[in-house]
Amino acid sequence: MDPTTPTTHGTDPLAGAVVAVAGAGGPAGHAALRALAGEGATVVAADADPGRLAEGVDAARSAHGGATVTGDTVDLLDLAATRAWAARTEREHGRIDGLVHLVGGWRGAKTFAGTDLADWDVLHGLLVRTVQHTSLAFEAPLARSRNGRFILVSATAATRPTAGNAAYAAAKAAAEAWTLALADGFRKAAADGPPPAAATVLVVKALVSEAMRERRPDARFAGFTDVTDLADAIRRQWSRPTDEVNGTRQWLTLQPTPRP
Repeated sequence: MDPTTPTTHGTDPLAGAVVAVAGAGGPAGHAALRALAGEGATVVAADADPGRLAEGVDAARSAHGGATVTGDTVDLLDLAATRAWAARTEREHGRIDGLVHLVGGWRGAKTFAGTDLADWDVLHGLLVRTVQHTSLAFEAPLARSRNGRFILVSATAATRPTAGNAAYAAAKAAAEAWTLALADGFRKAAADGPPPAAATVLVVKALVSEAMRERRPDARFAGFTDVTDLADAIRRQWSRPTDEVNGTRQWLTLQPTPRP
């Protein structure tokens, strides 16, 4: 496909699109790879764990025979390595129509006073720095696609932090702010037309997979979003025009009510 030709908003908006998935080695990443491949996208996955990455890539290929799903072991904490991944992806496939950010992590404390600032250092790297690196590396390719998407998965903690998850909530809030700044950049690049790409935030309380349910059959997982439902929400981001998606926070769980 000509890299200057945008993907469409028709019945198969992802057919022929090239979508990169960062942090693809976990259950959410595996589900996203399967969902995107099932829509006809070429999927380029990255993770720091080659074993988990290969498992997800193989599962997506097996689920959708003929699908193009590849994996790269990339250190997303390294800006140069992230830029090289973006450049290599665009060079090999001619375009990039999406970057899905699924790099996760959690650390917390029993009380606010018990917060260990070493947790902030870890979470800042995983939840903030990787968003900065992927957004800086993929902004221009996404804009060149004329229908690109930068999708961040965030958490309700960014909106309603608790005493014990200060580091996690602050990191998620920073990642959201960074993503919405990227959205403003896309908006300002629009001139008189729709943005050339869209940056959006999908908000969950937490994620649950079938394996988690099997390990804890008595757990309710109230308010959690199944990774398959998250994957479905991800693939739907190309079904609406960029101006309807850009700069939005989309809730996949109940929005928290303000504290009194």
